[in-house]
Amino acid sequence: MANKPESNGKTIFVTGVNGHIGNHIVRDLLENGYRVKGSVRDLADSNKTKHVIKHAEDLDVVDRLELVEGDILDGDYWAELISGCDSLFHTATIYSNTKDGQLIIDTALLGTTHLLTAARDAGITRVVYTSSVAAVGNTPRGRPKTEDDWQTERSSPYIIAKTDSERKAWELAAEFDIDLRVINPSAVIGGGFVNTTPSVDFFPDIMNGNVPAAPKIPLSIVHVKDVAIAHRKAYEIDDAAGRFILAPHNNLTLADVCRAIKRLYPNSKAPKLSIPRPLMQLVILFDWFNGLRGKKRYMTRKTVKGFFRGDSNMSSQKATEVLGMDWISLDKCLTDTINEFKSRSLV
Repeated sequence: MANKPESNGKTIFVTGVNGHIGNHIVRDLLENGYRVKGSVRDLADSNKTKHVIKHAEDLDVVDRLELVEGDILDGDYWAELISGCDSLFHTATIYSNTKDGQLIIDTALLGTTHLLTAARDAGITRVVYTSSVAAVGNTPRGRPKTEDDWQTERSSPYIIAKTDSERKAWELAAEFDIDLRVINPSAVIGGGFVNTTPSVDFFPDIMNGNVPAAPKIPLSIVHVKDVAIAHRKAYEIDDAAGRFILAPHNNLTLADVCRAIKRLYPNSKAPKLSIPRPLMQLVILFDWFNGLRGKKRYMTRKTVKGFFRGDSNMSSQKATEVLGMDWISLDKCLTDTINEFKSRSLV
């Protein structure tokens, strides 16, 4: 075991600590001396808590982790829960393209309203908020998208939720005089997830040969550990104002990722061939047939149209310079993700 990290005396409240990003934020904060108070929706569900508690056990800092129960759709008790904390990191949301669309939107908007209001009532002046490049958008094509860009598409409940809830966060921060710092990650991959997210759940299909040819869907990638570090640094660095795009591996397509996986895992069934854009209608049809057979669907006509209206050319320059990010390589992003699935015998 590494040396026990010394406490720095500060407490960060983190919502959604059971999630892929949330539990890595807990680990990073504990490693850097913070006390963490984190929320889950159900304390009695060990699947939502045991992997978070294990971080504290591994670091021998169980005394610096407190888990509490809370539903961000309920606004009654959050100010009391976060009272006494030095900052709030709000990560809790529904990351899904298949669940009830209105629930996804309501959770994002109401959760943002409840937590920012609670921060005001608890006297917390600096909040770090987890958004997404979905709120930045993939247009216009041909130039790097920056923190000045905003999503204009309304092609899925998730895109609507992330865009509208981040705009709501900025509106409330101005009204409440809160120093808001926003993290906009691209596709977050890497190990350490309990439930898969849309950013990683296609990996087994790629490795197991269920994707005979890869569509050239625009994609940018960041390692989950870098996302956690960026949240902490956005809190620690006084000059870290505004939004921060985290997309160090950008201007990629899903076909590029498949080729990289085949290079890293030559014995896998990852496809070497890519699908020309004019044939994407066949991909949508194939995906529809998979849905009829009870398999998970990834594509709809509306979603694909949104993908190809823009590109994955994103600038992470601000995060590199202001937060001092030293990005984890693309190869490690991919191998850490695949090794997680291998540990579960899914690939």
